Amino acid sequence: MAQPDSKKIFFENLSGAGKAIAVLTSGGDAQGMNAAVRAVVRMGLYVGAKVYFIHEGYQGMVDGGENIRDATWESVSSMLQVGGTVIGSARCKEFRTHEGRLKAAHNLVQRGITNLCVIGGDGSLTGANLFREEWSGLLGELVDQGLIEADAVQKYSALHIVGMVGSIDNDFCGTDMTIGTDSALHRIIEVVDAIMTTAQSHQRTFVLEVMGRHCGYLALVSALACGADWVLIPEMPPEDGWEDKMCQKLSANRAGMKRLNIIIVAEGAIDRNNKLITTDYVKNLVVKNLGFDTRVTILGHVQRGGTPSAFDRILASRMGVEAVLALLETTANTPACVVSLCGNQSVRLPLMECVQMTQEVQKAMDEKRFEEAVKLRGRSFENNLKTYKLLAHRKPESELPTSNFNIAILNVGAPSAGMNAAVRSAVRVGISEGHKMFAVSDGFEGFYKGQIKEIKWADVGGWTGQGGSLLGTKRTLPAKHVDKIAEQMRKHNINALLVIGGFEAFLSLLELLTARGKYDEFCVPMVMVPATVSNNVPGSDLSIGADTALNAITTVSDGTGNQSR
Repeated sequence: MAQPDSKKIFFENLSGAGKAIAVLTSGGDAQGMNAAVRAVVRMGLYVGAKVYFIHEGYQGMVDGGENIRDATWESVSSMLQVGGTVIGSARCKEFRTHEGRLKAAHNLVQRGITNLCVIGGDGSLTGANLFREEWSGLLGELVDQGLIEADAVQKYSALHIVGMVGSIDNDFCGTDMTIGTDSALHRIIEVVDAIMTTAQSHQRTFVLEVMGRHCGYLALVSALACGADWVLIPEMPPEDGWEDKMCQKLSANRAGMKRLNIIIVAEGAIDRNNKLITTDYVKNLVVKNLGFDTRVTILGHVQRGGTPSAFDRILASRMGVEAVLALLETTANTPACVVSLCGNQSVRLPLMECVQMTQEVQKAMDEKRFEEAVKLRGRSFENNLKTYKLLAHRKPESELPTSNFNIAILNVGAPSAGMNAAVRSAVRVGISEGHKMFAVSDGFEGFYKGQIKEIKWADVGGWTGQGGSLLGTKRTLPAKHVDKIAEQMRKHNINALLVIGGFEAFLSLLELLTARGKYDEFCVPMVMVPATVSNNVPGSDLSIGADTALNAITTVSDGTGNQSR
């Protein structure tokens, strides 16, 4: 007998009858905001609540009138693929005043709205919390002025706030990713990929400025994603004397037959004395010290534009649903919360705790407590910084630990985007740990044929942005050739296996596990990294390549939708 779906029962038992929910976007726009608005509207209507749009952010709340309108199911159709925010966003000085918030309260009470879903940055969310704290006092003033009836104070006694962070900078503590960040990264990588072709043709150095006045997330992660030679961010300024070290690295890369250099600079990048590091300063430094043909590209608002990525559409949709659930479950004493992403789950966190932690990051940077600033940014930021340093900066041979450990890497199954980046990462981390790394061509078919050779640090340079599998990959499973594979393991003294691939890779390791009883060569550490567009490997929420495939599908779908209209 089929078991009932607990989540379905939970949704069916929810009731928003008698509740009025308003959704607004505030501050800077970010791709994916419309998906969040759509989710709030449709989830609100699904549970029986009355839902309103507040156009033009807090300005629309203060001005009232046509800025606050009924939202219908159809009114949010075809919004998922639209960038920016269709309900508008405006910075509102008037809302920062008591008089402005009094007008806003009056406009909400007239419509019976006591539930607000605010999509914006930390400033917008802080303003919403202040509004919530002042709410009962504002209603009292409205009664004294004769603008509302006395019973309205009791009827609308509490204002409930739920926030979602819409910011391409990913500068809000408490969430792994903010709405819009992934799309902004897509814009940056598209530009970097385009620049690389011309840079390589002319042996140029490019210095790219990306957004991030107070947060270096975009610069750091785009540098990690494209294999940039150097990155400058505000949270972790370079050590004194960085100019010479950077030039030495660029020169060494050119000497190693690399025809281009990429340097990524966050717009808020600083040195150890909190002095701004500009792209022009970096360019002039390279030209003066190395004589390289060097160009500057400032991406600017291109990063905010365009359609949202598949990830941002899904993230915003999930957050919007969670925001409505939070509003339905809130009580008069429930503090304002923000919907965040933790791992792969939407969670609710106390709003002001997250805001205060975000403000602590800037304070730490101002006071030159840079290590602490990185830690405050969160585990994801800290790990990205550590990974970039590991992959971009090779240790001198004299500093490498000694090891007699040989690791073989191979791809198995269908190729998927990101496989090469995974191989590059594994090779460079292994070398940094003192291990000897071996590349196996064409999966297990190449393994039993002996297509195995040592792979060095420089061999995987430039692999990050390349699609497919540069090692070559086959669907061949090892079971029929375990004797020959064991022989190759003995011949090359392989002490560990790293298999990057899809479900065939998963099955391959199960077959090698079974073969351990007969062959001691397989009694070694064996690790699989899921890489498949099908995302069907047990135990993994997201496989390498699945996100790229989703983006390809949404791009085609968006184009088809535009043609039909």
